[in-house]
Order: sequence, then structure tokens, then C-alpha cells
Amino acid sequence: MKFTKAELTEKLQNGNYTVTFTKVDGEQRVMPCTLREGSFPLVESKGDRKINDATMSVWCTDKNAWRSFRVDSVTDIMEI
Repeated sequence: MKFTKAELTEKLQNGNYTVTFTKVDGEQRVMPCTLREGSFPLVESKGDRKINDATMSVWCTDKNAWRSFRVDSVTDIMEI
């Protein structure tokens, strides 16, 4: 199943999910993550960053750190 960045963003802003995706090296990763406000520390911008619509940065809840994945590599998303 394919997801758009907008669909993933909407879900992750409203709760905690496990996102399953294929890493660049071919390994499958299941990552618990969120974009829900208050779930991660605020980070001050370090300047102008070019937005890449092909990737998505999320707060990984098991690593307590920012992680990213390619939107087109997502194979499943489930609410925790």
C-alpha cells in the first residue's frame, strides 16, 4: 500500500504509530514514531533547510531521537 506524505503527516500528528518501511540497504524496519505536539523536544531552526518531499522526519519513540525514512518505502502504518 502506498501512502502520501500528507497522509502520513496527518496520522502521525494525531497519535503514535508503528511505521514499517524498507531501508536503503533493503532491510525492513518497524519504527514506533509520532509527530504529535508535546511528544518531542522543540528544536530551534539552524537556518534555511531545503524541504525534501521524498523523505519524512519523525520522532522515534523507542530511540527518543529524530529519524527519517523515504515516503515511498513505507509498506504499512498502524496505530499503537
